[in-house]
Amino acid sequence: MDGCNTAHTPIEERLRLSRHNTAAEVDPSHYRRLIGSLRYLVHTRPDLAFAVGYVSQFMERPTVEHQGAVKRILRYIADMLDFGLHFTKAPGSARFIGYTDSDLAGDIDTGRSTGGVLFFLGNCLVSWHSIKQKVVALSSCEAEYIAASTAATQALCLSRLLAELLGRHVEVVELKVDSKSALALAKNRVLHERSKHIRIKYHFIRNCLEDGSIKAEHIPTTDQLANILTKSLGKAKFEEMRGRIGLQ
Repeated sequence: MDGCNTAHTPIEERLRLSRHNTAAEVDPSHYRRLIGSLRYLVHTRPDLAFAVGYVSQFMERPTVEHQGAVKRILRYIADMLDFGLHFTKAPGSARFIGYTDSDLAGDIDTGRSTGGVLFFLGNCLVSWHSIKQKVVALSSCEAEYIAASTAATQALCLSRLLAELLGRHVEVVELKVDSKSALALAKNRVLHERSKHIRIKYHFIRNCLEDGSIKAEHIPTTDQLANILTKSLGKAKFEEMRGRIGLQ
């Protein structure tokens, strides 16, 4: 973890931390203070969302390995102090476009996946979150489906807020999903055998697609901008995604 060579990404691509590692413990109060401060930055720095969420899982019994990951994030921030989101004036016809993605069983302790959502108003990134899913997904299709359903609820909220601010109806929010199987599951109620075990609340996206309140389309994984919120990426890919979401 040499600071000169690792400041370009906040978390190593292959870093796999556990709550049950045998490394020496560190002061939990100090660790929690660091995490608390980092979480404030996530409100303006989407490139930190996944990494900070990842190290936040270990606040109960942090070890030197967990603290090492936090120090890596701090070195990254120190090297990128001038980076931030740039907002330009959006045309009156600007609409929300969302990107939703998920990893599969990224948490090695619980087997739960991390879902990520980005929403752009025109070309400006205005909303994002990276959060661990509340249930264990049995497949990548299910993990992506749950993430898309979560994104659908946020899409409706943002759409209504924008309509209230503008005083007029706004265009339907479009969700970009890189899983064809998850899209098929959302659009086709006939696929019952694959989805009957999924909690009812995650089928919300089906109703949204049927009543036309949102629409969803497939995009290639290489264009899935929400990747930066769901997994640790290699240096080149991370820097590419960071630029494409508007951090300069």
